[in-house]
Amino acid sequence: MKSKVYFIATHPSEAVESINGKLDRLLTASKVLDCIGPKSRAAIKVHFGEEGNANFVRPEHVRVVCDAVLRKGAAAFLSDANTLYRGRRMNSPDHLMLAQEHGFTKESTGIEIIIPDDTKKEETSDIPIDQKLIKTAKIARLFADADALIAVSHFKGHMLSGFGGAVKNIAMGCATREGKLAQHCDISPAANEGQCTGCGECLKICPANAIQIENGKSRINKSLCVGCASCIGVCPTSAMFVDMEAGGMMQEKMAEYAFAVLRGKESKSVFINFAVKISKECDCWGLENPMIAPDVGILASNDPVAIDKASSDLVVKACGNDIFKSTHPREDGLIQLRYAEKLGVGVLDYQLVEI
Repeated sequence: MKSKVYFIATHPSEAVESINGKLDRLLTASKVLDCIGPKSRAAIKVHFGEEGNANFVRPEHVRVVCDAVLRKGAAAFLSDANTLYRGRRMNSPDHLMLAQEHGFTKESTGIEIIIPDDTKKEETSDIPIDQKLIKTAKIARLFADADALIAVSHFKGHMLSGFGGAVKNIAMGCATREGKLAQHCDISPAANEGQCTGCGECLKICPANAIQIENGKSRINKSLCVGCASCIGVCPTSAMFVDMEAGGMMQEKMAEYAFAVLRGKESKSVFINFAVKISKECDCWGLENPMIAPDVGILASNDPVAIDKASSDLVVKACGNDIFKSTHPREDGLIQLRYAEKLGVGVLDYQLVEI
């Protein structure tokens, strides 16, 4: 059976007010939020953006979603979990401060903003799922305990998963740092010696001190590498790479984590994808991050697999070619979606309903 994915087109020249009006129309017409019951505790999952990155979904747009959830009578909060890699989103106080600097406050969004501290055991939750790659998923407890989940995702490219949307947002974004490491741990990049110039940029950015320069070439200590792939994005000669098999494994782990996050609230989950400002890399990337596709619009669905497939199809159609594959030729972003469908997270077959 096809899942419905609702879509409204936007243009980069539109004012914030115009886009907000369209987003409100989308949420009203699609009725995707009807699954949110009164007095339920609803987690609204967003990405607050890394320092130096401005491609995240703007707080003015997130406010529209927050207001719509509150009108359902839910007790809502806005959240994201801390990162694996080095930076201001690695711990809760700095992460919250950065979110505020990016405009996410209780005053601007209308709801409380909570950054869980996964160094405290009581703020983490172990979810037994006994899947092929992940036996027990490590999830921030506030997401596990929520009655409903609303994922507001920026759809864009990604160096290890081809593209990132709803599935990646909840899989990586709701996981604790230990859970993120579990999803990345088999991903150890390597350096192509013929392309490596020994510039040391990878060494500077590595959060695990796993890289050294030996004989003018980068060397990665795989026993220290956490698989964050920061070195791949920063390498000026594209010498750093991870093979397709490893990237595919990470995508399958993401699908299993999405399965864990949604367990118990499969019928109480909502996904909103902003296929705008479509950048080469994730919003975790605070360095140069060029746009690779024109704005498409905003999508809404109760199916994370269908909405990501529809988002990808719309972007590819707008570009006239598979921009994600051409930008990240080693990765096939559909691996995550095919496996998520196999796990029952959602379906690839969808009906696009234009608003």
